[in-house]
Amino acid sequence: MDNKGFLAAADVYLRPLEERDAESAYPSWLNSEEVCCGNAHHTFPNTRQATRDYIAHVNQSREDLVLAVVISIDDQHIGNIALQNINLMYRSAEFAILIGDKKNWGKGYGEQAARLIINHGFKNLNLHRIYCGTFENNLGMQKLAQKLGMTQVGRQRQAAYKNGRYLDVIQYDLLASESELL
Repeated sequence: MDNKGFLAAADVYLRPLEERDAESAYPSWLNSEEVCCGNAHHTFPNTRQATRDYIAHVNQSREDLVLAVVISIDDQHIGNIALQNINLMYRSAEFAILIGDKKNWGKGYGEQAARLIINHGFKNLNLHRIYCGTFENNLGMQKLAQKLGMTQVGRQRQAAYKNGRYLDVIQYDLLASESELL
């Protein structure tokens, strides 16, 4: 495996977002109803300038670690992954992932990337708890949370409004002591 990126697994590596990513397909992922059907994106249109501004912001943040998910073999940026809302006092962070390139759905890239960033959160950021919430219709994220060993810890009834209906938000978390990734 080539020593690319900030974190690397067998098939993917994670690197900081770069300004050039705003010139790729990345901004269009957030404008896709299909890509965003299970998350809070696709509420307002996304632009290349908004993407550039976001990249500049997260690259300066110490509360949000947002990285590009890149396929190792061809250096293709297929999504983003994050530990966000990092709270060093409580030693917790929120996990988020978006595989925007639909042709790479279901190939295990998201799981490899998730294991990398969660392991980094526990080992290097000294986090105690990593959590996430997902819409009730986002079965892919629910399956990923379970594969990562997360526990369903709650359900916020009708907490989100998307495409003309209210949706429950299912909450998961993982404690460092429970993680098989360490």
